[in-house]
Amino acid sequence: MPPSTASKSQQTDVVIVGAGPAGLFQVFELGLLGITAQLVDVLPKPGGQCIALYADKPIYDIPGLPFCTGRELIERLMQQVKPFAPAFHGGHQIQTLSQNTDGLWQLGTDQGFELKARCVIIAAGVGAFVQRRLQVPALDALRGMQVFSVVPTSIQNQHIVVVGSHNEAIQTCLDLTQSSDPPLSVTLLHRREVLDADLDLQQLFKLACDAKKIQFKLGQVTDVIVDRQRMTHLQMATPEGLFESITVDLLIEKLGMSPKLGPISQWGLAMDRKQLQVDTQTFATQSPGIFAIGDVIGYPGKKKLILSAFHEAALAAYGIAQYLNPNQSIPFEYTTASARIHQRLGV
Repeated sequence: MPPSTASKSQQTDVVIVGAGPAGLFQVFELGLLGITAQLVDVLPKPGGQCIALYADKPIYDIPGLPFCTGRELIERLMQQVKPFAPAFHGGHQIQTLSQNTDGLWQLGTDQGFELKARCVIIAAGVGAFVQRRLQVPALDALRGMQVFSVVPTSIQNQHIVVVGSHNEAIQTCLDLTQSSDPPLSVTLLHRREVLDADLDLQQLFKLACDAKKIQFKLGQVTDVIVDRQRMTHLQMATPEGLFESITVDLLIEKLGMSPKLGPISQWGLAMDRKQLQVDTQTFATQSPGIFAIGDVIGYPGKKKLILSAFHEAALAAYGIAQYLNPNQSIPFEYTTASARIHQRLGV
């Protein structure tokens, strides 16, 4: 999937907000009708919930696939949309949505990037996935200097504390111990002894702890000690109700991802219980040119299933095609027999 270009502004037929399974299948359904689309997602790579929440967990209710993981499903969808080569703008959260005098919808991101489109499809799932943070006010002033969600380039001669218990936290600790310029110390901090990582990672983590390459501390961060505007220690409360200090130069937050509806609620679209309201014939919102599918929408009988989102994407594609070409009859064609679809798919 082509990445975003260096241009600060682009124009396309359709912008899809959200690159999870719903957004990816929407690209395919639009492509069958000869409509080009670009994808925008706050995550750096396509996949949405399937990658952020259950990349390696089993899914059993995808038609024709008795079993697949979230990662495998996204890989198959990426292969399916490949003939249409949609541009993907990862690491961007749409902040503003407004309609220009020429009728085009203009979308602005938190990175200063702008997209203009005749139609917009909101396929944002349960919201934009953002990194969870420690709720310790004293850390806010240190973010980007000593507190990070990813390991910074320079780690030599640093005492590093990683907070978390899932695969990413454990893998980060293991990677730090194998660096060519290793830090002075690596500590994993978690509020309880039970970890949530895969068993093979837990075994590697235990071996590293036994070899004194990693320390494992139990507790929750309550405050920090700062000397000359630099954090020197974390203060933590232990499960026994005691207080302890840990030497720290760099704090890495690996607490997983949390979905937030974010700016969507400020775009003036009709919502009920934080879900967009749509016409289930076309999946259009009340704003002409704005459509929505997937978990972000609600209607009588709605089920939050990937299967449902695929159905919604198919109907939305025809609704969008009719919106873009109001004076034309949109033909219904089967992929098994249509020469035009075969040409678009390159088969």
